[in-house]
Amino acid sequence: MKNKQESIFSSKTLTYFLQLAETMNYTQAAQLLGITQPALTQQIKKLERTVGAPLFYSVGKKLHLSDAGRTMLSATHQIYDVLNDATDEIQQTTNANTGVIKIGLLASVEDSAFTHFISEYYLHNPEVKVTFFNMTRHEIWEHLENNEIDLAIMYLPDDTIKNWKPYESRKIIDEQLLFLHHSDKLATRKRVHFRDTIASPWVTYPSSYFLSHILKEAYKNQLVDAPHSVAEFTTPFQLTQFLNRTGVNSALPNSFYQAHQEQIHAYAVAFEPAIQFELAFVYRKGKDQIPRVAQFLEAFDAYLEEEDYLSRVAENRVKLNE
Repeated sequence: MKNKQESIFSSKTLTYFLQLAETMNYTQAAQLLGITQPALTQQIKKLERTVGAPLFYSVGKKLHLSDAGRTMLSATHQIYDVLNDATDEIQQTTNANTGVIKIGLLASVEDSAFTHFISEYYLHNPEVKVTFFNMTRHEIWEHLENNEIDLAIMYLPDDTIKNWKPYESRKIIDEQLLFLHHSDKLATRKRVHFRDTIASPWVTYPSSYFLSHILKEAYKNQLVDAPHSVAEFTTPFQLTQFLNRTGVNSALPNSFYQAHQEQIHAYAVAFEPAIQFELAFVYRKGKDQIPRVAQFLEAFDAYLEEEDYLSRVAENRVKLNE
């Protein structure tokens, strides 16, 4: 019985429960977890049999947490908090010059400056292993919550996360989206109004991506219909290849354009008003006090102080092409 209960209360089972409690939708939770809906249902029923009470109930098609479910949710958060605090406390006693730093990088972020920095960082800190993961926004938050990465590099603000209390952020740069187009009529403009950007079709990030979300909100705020997207891709390189070959419009971060403008066969112009956001490190509170993470962040600050971020991006583009 003991071994059976341990398996029921495994990290995987609790993760399934947390995902369902967050989405309140079996289909959506199963998709996010990468499992089938019947498999998720089976795990939840096993958990309910173990605790001896239903954790969810339905009213029509809407799912709700029962009293037992709310108790289990609170307990599960407490379990993860204890484990994460213990992990952080242990890591804070480690040497600044040894160990592993795991970093989640949002897939749509220009990475050349970070790649070049980590190469230089290794030369001065060969005993620190830096592991980079390209991730979706959902994967980043999941890995941060489970203490599976130390740092995330992502765009902010983020209204998809409801509880910011466990996290902190450190701004890297202010960013903005540039409108990429092939119109000679707009070629000499320094800024372009939203209504002048929708005559031709677009290629965009998927609608669930942060940059698509802020783009849609910007058009909505200007009382202009959102652009008609004929294709969606998950990386800026894919968007660039598509717009180069087809002549459609798009919007990409300024940092990516600065790094790869020689490969982008389109005009680039800022929106009026500008679509602004920031690129930042995000991490669990206290994570920046771990010696090797603190040293890493200090080294990155020093790296950027030599020249600003966009200068670094342009410099690294030249070095990669040599």
